Amino acid sequence: MTYKLIILCGLVLLATLFISACSASKPKNLGIKNGKFATCPKSPNCVSSQAIDDEHKVAPLKAHGDIEIVMKTLAESIEQMSGAKVVQREGPYLHAEFTSSIMKFVDDLECFYEEDKSEIQIRSASRIGYSDFSANRNRIKKMRIIFEKIQ
Repeated sequence: MTYKLIILCGLVLLATLFISACSASKPKNLGIKNGKFATCPKSPNCVSSQAIDDEHKVAPLKAHGDIEIVMKTLAESIEQMSGAKVVQREGPYLHAEFTSSIMKFVDDLECFYEEDKSEIQIRSASRIGYSDFSANRNRIKKMRIIFEKIQ
């Protein structure tokens, strides 16, 4: 019986290490190309203000003002959220990573400020898995509340 328990624990440890290794890899499809984010996959673990289907669609954030001030405010809003780390902020583009507290899964949040439209386009996606139990959609809701309070 002890032998089986040791094997089971070993398998759980290997699975955890594998998941951590996968979630640590930064996706190659991040960034803006011709004003657009990468399209969300068919899985429900991604939301985007540029999506055309209801399952993945979220509204962009409303914003106004100088690009530097808006992006600084956006970064401050994100950093108030649990597990958040802004990893890139360059001009109108921001990339942040959100790490879950227990399993250490990483999700990527991208924001792109379109000053002429007074909107911040957003995309939040899980790096691994299929379902995220609406974690990315809820993250955008929370970020919207924080951003609107301090803007």
